[in-house]
Amino acid sequence: MAFAFDLNNPPAGFVENPYPVYRRLLAEAPVHPQPDGSVILSRHTDLDRVYRDAARFISAKHDVFRPKFGPGSPLYLHHTTSLVFNDPPSHTRVRDIMVGAMTPRALARTEPGLVALVDRLLDAMADNPAPDLIADFAAAIPVEVIGNLFDIPHAERGPLRGWSLAILGALEPALTEAQLAQGNRAVTEFRAFLSDLIERRRANPGDPETDVLTRLMQPGAGALSPDELEQNCIFILNAGHETTSNLIGNALELLERHRDIRAALIAEPERMTSAVEEVLRMESPNQLGNRLTAEETEFHGHFLPAGTNLHLVIGAANRDPDRFEAPDRFRLDRRPNKHLAFGGGAHTCVGLSLARMEGRIALARFLARYPDYTLTGSAVRGGRLRFRGWARLPARLS
Repeated sequence: MAFAFDLNNPPAGFVENPYPVYRRLLAEAPVHPQPDGSVILSRHTDLDRVYRDAARFISAKHDVFRPKFGPGSPLYLHHTTSLVFNDPPSHTRVRDIMVGAMTPRALARTEPGLVALVDRLLDAMADNPAPDLIADFAAAIPVEVIGNLFDIPHAERGPLRGWSLAILGALEPALTEAQLAQGNRAVTEFRAFLSDLIERRRANPGDPETDVLTRLMQPGAGALSPDELEQNCIFILNAGHETTSNLIGNALELLERHRDIRAALIAEPERMTSAVEEVLRMESPNQLGNRLTAEETEFHGHFLPAGTNLHLVIGAANRDPDRFEAPDRFRLDRRPNKHLAFGGGAHTCVGLSLARMEGRIALARFLARYPDYTLTGSAVRGGRLRFRGWARLPARLS
């Protein structure tokens, strides 16, 4: 029987373990048409080709999002304005402003505060007999780091994670009415919050070299419009939270299963940089990307018409045996490790350096403090196809 897989109706257990399906896609159906006319691509060489050719494979998805979210809805306006779903020249202009805001100086200034934050979280867990490594650690770090970069008052950061989960959850292949309503409400509330924050910052600007929001607000040629400013602030805050919290949570779960790797990292903490890259490859926080074909395009003898929605299965490409030797093994000596966890080409993740720094510091200090941690067996997956992480990761620390 021919292999069939519908992204909008995945088989039972797929969210918990998608890798058997990924292996079949790679081996049997590298170009896999979907019932709705979209097409799945899974091989590393194909995804790399798509990422590198922004002219033939475009990111703007107005035609896809219009029926998905409804024209003029908060979700539609957000996802068609933010950086990730735009193409040059608009994408180039906005990305240049963002890259200028995420300067090495701005990131370097966050490191001492990041170390102090991680240590505070580790201290707070010391007397907790059953901490949740997601809520108490992995998810708490990026909210505070991004909050610091935007100089958001600590007392106002509480809703950020909930808004992020609701907005990004609306990018799932199939949505319920409840998810749609939650996503629209989150965009509306997030924009109201940012509008007030921006007005306060306009009255009392920070240092544009270290305050990302002040930098994004700078006037001049190519400056962001009010809508672009709010929508791309939402994008940065969401992307910074999702990737990093999933990276840290996935790493802690992997290191529970791979005690030999944990022991090696405790003995040689300088290998943590390699470990972070291998976690990003093995359990990619972002499992799916999308592009539209701008013209008729051929993959492996399949001719796809212009306007075809491509699902790029990053989680499969990062375990492609044609690109990675022993792709299902966790290896600290994997070089080169050219995974696609941060995308590629013109749309390579703007915050990849920050995510890597957060992951490296958080994991190194966690293992130094709690080398004998164990998971309790009641872990809960995040429940999403596009983003792979944990909703709960209960543990004992000694």
